[in-house]
Amino acid sequence: MGVPSGAADPAVRSGPVGPPGLVESPVWSGSVWPSGLVESPGSSERSEPSVSCPLGEARTGVAALSLRYRIAVALALAVVAVGVCVHLGMTFLHVAPANTVTKAHGKAVDDWIYPEFEQNWKLFAPNPLQQNISIQVRAGIRGPDGMTLTTGWYDLSAEDGRAIDGNLLPSHTQQNELRRAWDFYVATHDGENRPVGLRGSLSESYLRRIMVLRLDRDDAIRAATGGSGVIERVQVRSRTSNVPPPEWSREKVSTTPSYRELPWWRVPQDEAAGGVR
Repeated sequence: MGVPSGAADPAVRSGPVGPPGLVESPVWSGSVWPSGLVESPGSSERSEPSVSCPLGEARTGVAALSLRYRIAVALALAVVAVGVCVHLGMTFLHVAPANTVTKAHGKAVDDWIYPEFEQNWKLFAPNPLQQNISIQVRAGIRGPDGMTLTTGWYDLSAEDGRAIDGNLLPSHTQQNELRRAWDFYVATHDGENRPVGLRGSLSESYLRRIMVLRLDRDDAIRAATGGSGVIERVQVRSRTSNVPPPEWSREKVSTTPSYRELPWWRVPQDEAAGGVR
């Protein structure tokens, strides 16, 4: 008996014939990639994994900025680079020995360096420092009974040295304050301790105030009077000794120290209690 016309044969499958157990994946178009063969129900074979191929990766950092902002970043970096180069060049000219450039443009170099970027060292120094200079101070203290007592000499440089020795991060005050104050005084006074120029009185006030503050910190008043008292005057001196040569050197250098004593300075009342109030 024949099959009725128009009836669908369940054994006949529509569409193209493929391998047993597999059906054809959809046709891809545009930017959608084919997903491979799809496993049919009951099949023991696995399909191939789908592959995704992005057309491009997202940009990050400066590259993600618009052209306008990228130009701004480039200009900012260029300005910073030029500033760093100029500063390094000015610093080099400042610490280098005198040359044609510094003779012609010395004022411009000094205007750049002082006062914020001052350097206290020199390249190829012909006469490196070969002396140990320590600053010492003593004070006249008026006790509660009205009597004035004079303290012994306090070696402030030795105190700073002990504070720096073994300290990985010594303070700027311990390293430079006392030394720079003394250099400031010496540069503005002659050998007779007379001020030279308009900064002489300023250097005296600066050095005197440091002495009073250090004496107050060391509790010199209590040590001298056994109680309360007031600093009436201070005297500063420097102790200079040559650095001894190494053992293998034949150089003969005297290590006997020399002293430079400054006159007594009266301490104003507003400084007497340990500094300006």
